[in-house]
Amino acid sequence: MPAPKCCFDHILPRDLLRPRTLMVGPGGRMRAINPKGKSWVNGSTLQVRFMGGTASQQAKAREQAAWWAKVCNLQFDFNNAPQADLRITFDDNDGAWSTVGTDAHSVPFNQATMNLGFLDGGTAAHEFGHAIGLAHEHSSPAGGILWNEAAVLKALAGPPNFWDAETTRHNVFFKYAADQINGTAFDAESIMLYAFPAEWTTNGVVTHANDVLSSMDKEFVAGAKMYPKSNPGLPGATALTVGAPRLQANIGQAGEEDLFRFHADTEGVYVIDTRGQTDVYLKLFGPNSATALIDEDDDSGYGLNPRISTPLLAGDYFVQVRHYDRTAGTGQYTIAVVKR
Repeated sequence: MPAPKCCFDHILPRDLLRPRTLMVGPGGRMRAINPKGKSWVNGSTLQVRFMGGTASQQAKAREQAAWWAKVCNLQFDFNNAPQADLRITFDDNDGAWSTVGTDAHSVPFNQATMNLGFLDGGTAAHEFGHAIGLAHEHSSPAGGILWNEAAVLKALAGPPNFWDAETTRHNVFFKYAADQINGTAFDAESIMLYAFPAEWTTNGVVTHANDVLSSMDKEFVAGAKMYPKSNPGLPGATALTVGAPRLQANIGQAGEEDLFRFHADTEGVYVIDTRGQTDVYLKLFGPNSATALIDEDDDSGYGLNPRISTPLLAGDYFVQVRHYDRTAGTGQYTIAVVKR
């Protein structure tokens, strides 16, 4: 029997090379893995460009992307814009894969961020799950699967995947560090979980292919840690004035994301940073877009504070601030933007 078709997980080198500290969540397992720092701004509309594909292939992609848009506070605009957030190819020699969330903006605009080389079942929905920030369930550090590595390496070396050992280790055996993800109780029905036969494991775990979003998939992406629909559209952004005194702000609840907006009158180098004892994470989007990620930072400023210094064109910019620990972190901070 041939091996199941598997998705090629595009994980950035900076994430692959992080040391792994394992942690077991409630009940011993976690699911619907959302790697921290890869979610889009809640309420965003993601522009999508098809780089090939037949009319029926494109229609299938649009149909299954809508499954996510129906349940969470994100929309997809299939406008084929040259600088679209998501760019999709349909190369049947390159399998199925996608970058994870905002990692898409680490890919040059002339290259794909997703490939739909096959469209079996819910494959397109699975890849759009990656595109909005979800990772593979089996990549959880508490996933509960003990691999029979020799069997997996042999099976995936043959059809239909033809993976070498390094590719298989990257896509199957890789585990995120516990502090890199958000997750909840394990869900065997998640569309982000692939089918693995019993002979691939040493502890008898068997999974099956899921072709539709599970109830827990829907609940998770619509929850506070991802894209709640409580405020349709972009949340109100607090105004920042370039060169003004530092603004007091507060992460009042775990998972909260503060959104700020400022206007750059002229081209130049701008510095955005936070101060205080709270460990926060900073993202900068623009110009005139809440999805075009320019830069992000964790600890380049004072202490545990982020700092972004970058040349900007004239225009409007969005700044997103969240606690590094989205599960439990809260606290006060100040923020400011200055032009050098």
